[in-house]
Amino acid sequence: MSYQVLARKYRPRSFDTLVGQAHVVQALKNALDQKRLHHAYLFTGTRGVGKTTLARILAKSLNCEKGISSSPCGICVACTEIDQGRYVDLIEVDAASNTQVDNMRDLLDNAQYAPTQGQFKIYIIDEVHMLSKNAFNAMLKTLEEPPAHVKFILATTDPQKVPVTVLSRCLQFNLKQMPSFSISEYLEKILKEESINYEINAIYLIAKAANGSMRDALSILDQGIAYCGGTIEEATIKRMLGAIDQSYLFNLMHAVIEQDGLKAIEIAKQMNERNLSFDAALLDLANLIQTISVAQAIPDSLEASYLDRDLVIALTKKISAEQLQLLYQIVILGRRDLYLAPEEFAGFTMTLLRMLSFAPQDVITSKPIVPAKPEILTQVARPEVISKLDEASSDAFEIKKKIDVIDEIKNKAIKETLSFNGNWRELVDQLKLGLVKALAQQSELVSFKDNEMILSIADEHKHLLNETYQKKLELSLSEHFNQRIKLVILQKGANNSPLKQKQEERSTLMKDTEEAMIKDQFVQSLLTEFNAEIIPSSIKPNQSL
Repeated sequence: MSYQVLARKYRPRSFDTLVGQAHVVQALKNALDQKRLHHAYLFTGTRGVGKTTLARILAKSLNCEKGISSSPCGICVACTEIDQGRYVDLIEVDAASNTQVDNMRDLLDNAQYAPTQGQFKIYIIDEVHMLSKNAFNAMLKTLEEPPAHVKFILATTDPQKVPVTVLSRCLQFNLKQMPSFSISEYLEKILKEESINYEINAIYLIAKAANGSMRDALSILDQGIAYCGGTIEEATIKRMLGAIDQSYLFNLMHAVIEQDGLKAIEIAKQMNERNLSFDAALLDLANLIQTISVAQAIPDSLEASYLDRDLVIALTKKISAEQLQLLYQIVILGRRDLYLAPEEFAGFTMTLLRMLSFAPQDVITSKPIVPAKPEILTQVARPEVISKLDEASSDAFEIKKKIDVIDEIKNKAIKETLSFNGNWRELVDQLKLGLVKALAQQSELVSFKDNEMILSIADEHKHLLNETYQKKLELSLSEHFNQRIKLVILQKGANNSPLKQKQEERSTLMKDTEEAMIKDQFVQSLLTEFNAEIIPSSIKPNQSL
């Protein structure tokens, strides 16, 4: 027996085996079970998502010998012949090769005759948007009021090209692209049935390369089985697809984070020497940045992926959410403009240099911390230091002791220059924090001593305690006080955070405003004379916090 490709061998033959279109399946099953049948259906969606497959399953449900049902038997003459593509009352038309009005008229003339075997004569018109304008006009009347024994099932990848007069006469269902995890699960099931060994990362690569199309995924899997010869291996699939090794992606991200331009360009040269696609590289880089962003915001949300989970988690702790957003935009625009570059390598390296150039300032330079009033240090330190140095011998041990004395006096002088009145809310308003302000606003000051600031935050806001936000807040505090500040944040509640203070003050002000409004004589007269009432939501204080 000749070999049957996987896309045909494992084509779903019932609603229960169809993958990834639960919203459409549920609607059709309910309609069939309740006998609420429409005369024309339109399935839209990209290639390989199941439009024709769904049409054939619907045809079986309508013509199964056991009666109209959402669960056709699959063994009667009608079901088996529909599966084999030779059922006389199922007419499949490819609109791409039958675009003319004459073809449509011949089809519609035949529709008036009763079905030969089944209960309905069913017309499946694939790629219906390819019909000519005259062909659409010829079918309008029949499509609106077909004979009782006729059902139309239309399918298209481009519904915008279908006239609205046709769309309005059909019950329309939009089939979604398949998510990668659904495709990978189905591919695993097929490989187990075929008794073929595989590596899970190889399956993730195939699912990703399919771009939401199950048919494309099965075709790539067929190619992979032939290419690998035995076990479906990740390395072999990468060579077949021309996929970028994830080590390149992670190394590039580390180079960008560490501001290592030499390393980034060297990686780009290695990729160029291996003739890797820079367009695919930028696509994979954007996917990695998106994965890091999601993992950073919702750590438990990582789906099955060919990307190493531990490496992704490690990167979430080394880069801020703001920088990730900027890098994502740079990569997307770099890929869009890649074809405008003199060559792909030049466009790729310029994108990398742009990612390096737009790093946050605190990553590019580490500014030395200068005391707020250096003249105080001079006045305090100089007399004592000079006196001690005059009395010191040239012995190295003694010199070290004197240096320690200088450091001690310097630290004492710096501490004396630090001024903080303990008002955390006032300090937060003075700092330039951006997105990190949410962490500061939800925190309460516990203590500030010996250049160590201790804050406390409630458990419900612990998601703000990522390493990047804490480092940025610590840096902002250090810059404000012109010296190194150590920040410690505890999870012991925050009953007096700046945000709670503002909420309480706002609530008090609103309550006072409402009471003043009710007590106002003019308002009282309006309430009495016009039988009016006060709408609380319309009351606004005359000052804001």
